[in-house]
Amino acid sequence: MDTLLPFALLCLTSFFTLTNPLSIMPIFLTMTDGFSDMERKAIVKRATIVSFITLVMFAVSGQLLFKFFGISTNGFRVVGGVIFFAIGWDMLQARITKVKLKEDEIKTYAKDISITPLAIPMICGPGSITNAIVLMEEADTFWMQIVLIASIAIVYLLTFIILRAATRINKIIGETGNNVMMRLMGLILMVIAIEFFVSGIKPILIDILRQAPVH
Repeated sequence: MDTLLPFALLCLTSFFTLTNPLSIMPIFLTMTDGFSDMERKAIVKRATIVSFITLVMFAVSGQLLFKFFGISTNGFRVVGGVIFFAIGWDMLQARITKVKLKEDEIKTYAKDISITPLAIPMICGPGSITNAIVLMEEADTFWMQIVLIASIAIVYLLTFIILRAATRINKIIGETGNNVMMRLMGLILMVIAIEFFVSGIKPILIDILRQAPVH
């Protein structure tokens, strides 16, 4: 019991920081511009459920999957860094494309964005996946593993609530406030992207140099 509380706090704070639903709001609102409240609710619900299932799967079997496919978490960090930088750059310019769709196209588009890019990699990104795998390795007991999975569920429930309230928050801050938030979050996202990319590419380059023949 003495170790459960600190472990639970570590899980909650790390997953919430890595998910950062407040930074997802501007992108979510822009991608769903013109959608009804019910359509946005369905997108958020699907995205958070997919994110939860994906993260739990990686937490439980991440190391086995990585060994099977011969990939590393550093590869996930590099790819995540590139994706985050591209999204952050568009956010910094406040020019995320607003998609105009016909009624018969909305349902297909909603299903697509709820999985990619909203669920993966925005809500459940390489940082969260890496964090889940590492923390699961540190969970020595059955109850610590339960705490880890419960923490993921709590964080994604909070993410669902925050994104569901995104429209009301946007009405309060207005278009100008949304643009300011988008630019600020874009800058932060680009910094995070660089950190991800560097932390992923550094050990890969070190391994390459070690394996290079010495003349």
